[in-house]
Amino acid sequence: MRAKIDAIYSYAGRTQIPLPHALPTRVGGFGGVDGLANFIREAAITHVVDATHPFAAEMSRNAAIACAAIGVPLLALERAPWTRTAGDHWIEVADIAGAVAALPERPARVFLAIGRQHIAPFAQRPQHAYTLRFVDAPDGALPLPDAEVIVSRGPFTQEGDLALMRERGIEWLVARNAGGDGARAKIDAARELGLPVIMIARPELAERPRVASVDEVLAWLSHDARLGA
Repeated sequence: MRAKIDAIYSYAGRTQIPLPHALPTRVGGFGGVDGLANFIREAAITHVVDATHPFAAEMSRNAAIACAAIGVPLLALERAPWTRTAGDHWIEVADIAGAVAALPERPARVFLAIGRQHIAPFAQRPQHAYTLRFVDAPDGALPLPDAEVIVSRGPFTQEGDLALMRERGIEWLVARNAGGDGARAKIDAARELGLPVIMIARPELAERPRVASVDEVLAWLSHDARLGA
């Protein structure tokens, strides 16, 4: 069932082949807060839904500032973070630097599940054998001397990630706390195998209206008198 709401879908363009959808699309950045505010005005946008990745903090901050400056309502669609459960062996860190520091000194086999934009700092720990999983193949050489890349798009299954970790003898998992179901399988697989997980916390954002489901977004839109017909 379609809501028949006039909308524009915007994404950064880091993924070479994004998932298809029916909305008009724009790709790329806006040029900071001022550029985003200008785009919202020129496109006559009446509502903004911030559905960016939980770790795309700069985009979320820019959206909140731009919308507040020009008086356009904003709602964040934010999936709940994963929480530690019985059997988890998490080492919780604040950022990528903390994750690098938390890795052991002895050589280990590490599943680095954090996206391709954030792997360079791990070159400080060249003794490890890294397994990386990307949506797209890397453009060039990786900064890690011992790394294997798996090109695959989620959602993933616990059975599949268990097989991956067993086949490669994974001893440590490094993950960002993205939340949701699509990438949770690696967390569940690590728990079953008793592996330590270095869990990177989400960046802090200013308080803003937020919901956890698309249905709540649609309810927000449909109950706002300014939306129009």
